Amino acid sequence: MKAVHPSIRRNVSRRSVLGLLGFGAAAAALTPTFFKTAQAQNQTQIQTRPSQTAPNQPSQIITKEIPRTQEKLPAIGLGTFMTFDALSGQPRDHLQQVMRRFWDAGGRVVDTSLLYGMSEVNVGEFARTLGLTNDLFITNKTWATGEYLGDPNQAQRQLEQSMTRLSRDRIDVMQVHSLVNVDAILPLLKAWKAEGKIRYVGVTHHDPLYFAALERWIENGDLDFVQLRYSIRQRGVEDRILPAAAARGTAVLANMPFEKARLFELVKGQSLPDFASEIGCENWAQFFLKYVISHPALTCAIPATTNPDHVAENMGALRGSLPDNSMRTRMVEHMESLPGFDNLLQTPWYPGKNFSGLVRLPNPRPLG
Repeated sequence: MKAVHPSIRRNVSRRSVLGLLGFGAAAAALTPTFFKTAQAQNQTQIQTRPSQTAPNQPSQIITKEIPRTQEKLPAIGLGTFMTFDALSGQPRDHLQQVMRRFWDAGGRVVDTSLLYGMSEVNVGEFARTLGLTNDLFITNKTWATGEYLGDPNQAQRQLEQSMTRLSRDRIDVMQVHSLVNVDAILPLLKAWKAEGKIRYVGVTHHDPLYFAALERWIENGDLDFVQLRYSIRQRGVEDRILPAAAARGTAVLANMPFEKARLFELVKGQSLPDFASEIGCENWAQFFLKYVISHPALTCAIPATTNPDHVAENMGALRGSLPDNSMRTRMVEHMESLPGFDNLLQTPWYPGKNFSGLVRLPNPRPLG
């Protein structure tokens, strides 16, 4: 029997919809008809149960299905790279508020990693404090090489450490972080899945240089999930990888939907285009996120933030309509008309932001 997360509802299979639409392994043309039909299935409204901290939680949100099980997830999650990496002696109340407001707005998916400094520790602590330990849908990662080829011990220690930090006896999704030692680790993850230690297996990467490798693993790796970089600026995955994931029944998590805050820097001081109101966008965060989650193959976007008000803005993208193919084209054309958009990826990550946890970004900060 397939395990079902207690806070998630089931509905019609998106994979069956995509199959009927002919969204095959060869990159299918994303026509307006395709988008409207697939989005009608994907933009399903569910009743979310209220948390203990917010009895007036909104009730209607946009969800997407995990293709292989039809388990439904809210289409906006929460990333924790850099943002949740705060030491115990540093101010952290704002991060607990981020998680609380994320949950109260209908959020469930939290992505973390043992490589993110204190992020995994803080996710576990805040979840316990808020009474959410067994209700969040945790997507985690392992980065293991072992003492010799095929040595499972390092990965096993990482899994046990993650379970301890998160106070969980099972992780929802375990992913091979950045395809490190993927040939040896992916079979191990599948063994953990068979043993009930994890529910889904996947692989990740954020660098377009590795997207061809991601595509090969989607095609041949029998993956439940793939996590990749996708934004209104970085759209290369639309041509091949997202169609391949849809054809293979692989759920897709999108990291870097804001391009490490650089999209916000680009539009600072600028008003939304008038047409954004047609899809219910009240701010730029919702504009950027609705573009990402409107792709039929996309399961969940995982933006990160340290600001409770910003997480509330992000979660607003779970309401209202999603853009069809014609609207998506208008959104891209508008962004392409803004000075600096073409050169955005040649600018450093996190403009104007500073983090003081365990993780240290290279100096100068990464580009791309």
